[in-house]
Amino acid sequence: MARSMSSSLLPGNAPDIPPMSEMNTTPLIDVMLVLLIMFIITVPMQSHQIEQQLPQPGPAPQIERIKNELGMSPAGQLRWSGKAISDRELASALGAISGMDEQPEVHFRPDATARYERVDLVLGIAARSGADRFGFAGNEQYGAVF
Repeated sequence: MARSMSSSLLPGNAPDIPPMSEMNTTPLIDVMLVLLIMFIITVPMQSHQIEQQLPQPGPAPQIERIKNELGMSPAGQLRWSGKAISDRELASALGAISGMDEQPEVHFRPDATARYERVDLVLGIAARSGADRFGFAGNEQYGAVF
């Protein structure tokens, strides 16, 4: 019995196992990972700076103590009591109003043809500012529509 086991291990008596035809890729992957780590370590950090001119905030709109009118044109341009303002100026004005002890009213009058996305953006600015007395004015003109 011992003789049969040893005879099967001889080269002439090897079982019919086909040779492997696939390449072993594990060492290749290991080398690639090492090279990747070395590349990451040796590449210097980007430290250059770009000079950029940021817009300076303009004067804040005049805030009335009783009520303030905020209008929107069909193109989406904002007007605070008749004076054109940007979104940043609107946020700063509403922030100043939210800090007052007695907050004045802000009446928002968007044009009927203004885009809804633009109106929604202004409502988001108002919600983030914390102004409690912000509302729509002039909605009575749309009563017959609904």
